[in-house]
Amino acid sequence: MTQQLPKRSGYYFEEFAVGQQIVTPGRTVTEADIVTYAGLSGDYNSIHTDAEYAANWQFGKRVAHGLLGLSIASGLAVRTGILEGTVLAFREIQGWKFSRPIYIGDTIHVEIEVSSTKPMARLGGGLVELSMHVMNQDDESVMRGTWLVLVESTPTES
Repeated sequence: MTQQLPKRSGYYFEEFAVGQQIVTPGRTVTEADIVTYAGLSGDYNSIHTDAEYAANWQFGKRVAHGLLGLSIASGLAVRTGILEGTVLAFREIQGWKFSRPIYIGDTIHVEIEVSSTKPMARLGGGLVELSMHVMNQDDESVMRGTWLVLVESTPTES
């Protein structure tokens, strides 16, 4: 029986260029997202899960977990297809900043820019540095930072 491998749609390392920009689709953050994330992570902090408490808190209403926003940003980046079938490893997050809250009903997207590339032939690819800006529906930055991903090199013909 022949096994079918998933079709590659992502970019190989050599197809990434410094300065290249990609914008993800948007996604609206729901109450269900927050409840599900609280259950998964065990983080039931009242600023996320208690409407009465949050109403009297700094932002006046419940906010999404910061790490939920980061997780959604990761999913949005994957939805672009640029890493589908070519990413070898998510290596590092650098300088991640949470600058604004994400509220229930906010729609976020990610603006991605390739900051640098570094061949790593011994690992079968190269390191791609992605500058990530998570934006809300009002075009305000809610979080930002840099991701380093190891991406497969273009296969050589045998």
